[in-house]
Amino acid sequence: MLNIFVCEDHAAQRRAIVQIIQNTVLIEELDMKLVMDTEDPYSLLEKVRTSQNTSIYFLDIDLNCNMNGMKLAQQIRLFDPRGFIIFITAHSELSYMTFQYRVEAMDFVLKDNPAEMKVKIRECLLNAMERYTLQTNKLHKVFTIETGGRKISVDYEDIFFFETSSNIHKVILHAKDRQIEFAGTIKELAGTLGGNFVRCHRSFLVNKNNIKEIDSKNRIIYFTNEETCLMSTRMMKGL
Repeated sequence: MLNIFVCEDHAAQRRAIVQIIQNTVLIEELDMKLVMDTEDPYSLLEKVRTSQNTSIYFLDIDLNCNMNGMKLAQQIRLFDPRGFIIFITAHSELSYMTFQYRVEAMDFVLKDNPAEMKVKIRECLLNAMERYTLQTNKLHKVFTIETGGRKISVDYEDIFFFETSSNIHKVILHAKDRQIEFAGTIKELAGTLGGNFVRCHRSFLVNKNNIKEIDSKNRIIYFTNEETCLMSTRMMKGL
């Protein structure tokens, strides 16, 4: 999932940008979420410091602060070198500064024309999603789910286990930062994932790399995120 940050000091303009982003994410069913919109670059930077996700940043250049958007982008790059930075400004003449500050901006969106701004922001979100998916697939082995018209990619290393859902022919994926229900069966997954994924129960398929502890007496598996699942006596030896 891609996180989205917005830093714009003008409240009305910030609301307009946020509305465009939220509408696009909803309509295009993008695997993204808006985690922060603010006028304060220092607050945004503090949030970025603790975030472990690759993110998209919509930054105004003139923030009426001792840290402008270009300097903020430089600081963001220290914590999120793969992030997507888009500058939104009324000053087209400032575009050359993106090279001066060496922040590798993805795009430069002008506020002058609201209709054009809407189109550009949508294009940036779609482009970022496409690039992120390609980057992730190259760097990590990824499990891709299609559910509710959305395509969601989860790194194998972020998956803890799969669980049979109470809804027929559905499975629940338990990952680092989310749970996702989708169509499938544990039997099908066990046959396709292989490797680090081991059947420990007729209702559970676990990623053995994320197991913290196995309680063989009570037949409980503990994962590194403090979740647990059951283990059957019959499948204990195999695990």
